[in-house]
Amino acid sequence: MRRLSRSRLRNDGERGAVSVIVALMLVALLGFGAMAVDVGMLYSERTQLRNGADAAALAIAQKCAKSASDPDCSTTSSLAAGLTNGNATDGLSHIKFTLLDKTNRTLTVTAGAQEAGHSPNEVSLFFARVLGMNTAEVTASSSAQWGTPSKGPVILPLAIAYCKLDLTPGSPSGAVQVLEQAVHGCGGIPGGFGWIAGSGTKCAVTLTAGLANNPGIWFASDTGAPAPTVCTAADFSQMNDQTVLLPLYDLATGTGSAGKYYVKGFAAFHVTGYHFASISWTSGGTVQNKTIRGYFVKFVSLSQALELGNASNYGTSIVRLTP
Repeated sequence: MRRLSRSRLRNDGERGAVSVIVALMLVALLGFGAMAVDVGMLYSERTQLRNGADAAALAIAQKCAKSASDPDCSTTSSLAAGLTNGNATDGLSHIKFTLLDKTNRTLTVTAGAQEAGHSPNEVSLFFARVLGMNTAEVTASSSAQWGTPSKGPVILPLAIAYCKLDLTPGSPSGAVQVLEQAVHGCGGIPGGFGWIAGSGTKCAVTLTAGLANNPGIWFASDTGAPAPTVCTAADFSQMNDQTVLLPLYDLATGTGSAGKYYVKGFAAFHVTGYHFASISWTSGGTVQNKTIRGYFVKFVSLSQALELGNASNYGTSIVRLTP
């Protein structure tokens, strides 16, 4: 019998097959590399742009909330570029556009990537170049809205007469004054001291401001000199040398425990002292019993606990990011 040699069993036509497979797999591997490296880089870039756009939108909206005529309440505000650059790890970004609607009190800032010597809004890719993609556009937008608070919690459940508000146009604050719970020149509830009756177990109460013909914004009074029993010294200490929101009433009806307040809006008051029986604090000087000392200020809050609405503006605004 004739024996076959090893050389005859070798199939010379399959030589180099592994090289072809490696070449094909290399393209796939580079594709996965592009996904891992380039997509990760794009995600990081967009996160930086989003942070910068958020900061820019909030900063410009706060300027607009304080004064619509502020130079930074504009589509050309330098705050946008400064804050987006500051949130970029390489210090570079590009403001693609800024949309500002002062009538509806809305703002949108769109930031784009920026590389030295390259077109705005684009970043260079690495492994994706093998697939024919050299650059990719990366942008991020952030929107903000501002307005007056119409509903929200107040630390001190006390309604203050509207006539005590002394903020004037162009002034950031009013004069130092002492607010009394008793009736002195502004009207009020005879026999009462202005405490708003709450139904919960916390000192803070949630109030809604609006028009007097809305029965839902009239609040019962809790007469008497002492603070409500649910209010402790720890509750009051939250006001020490702080700016707090106080509800303003314009109308008050009834007497004693039958009295009610109509809350027309909120004002910011910086507290420098108070005295309510055994609960008291002062930054200096004597504060008489049943009084709060301090001054009204123009104030912009970022609190998510406050609701935007159509209440009148008494120097207090809220700003928030919107979807």
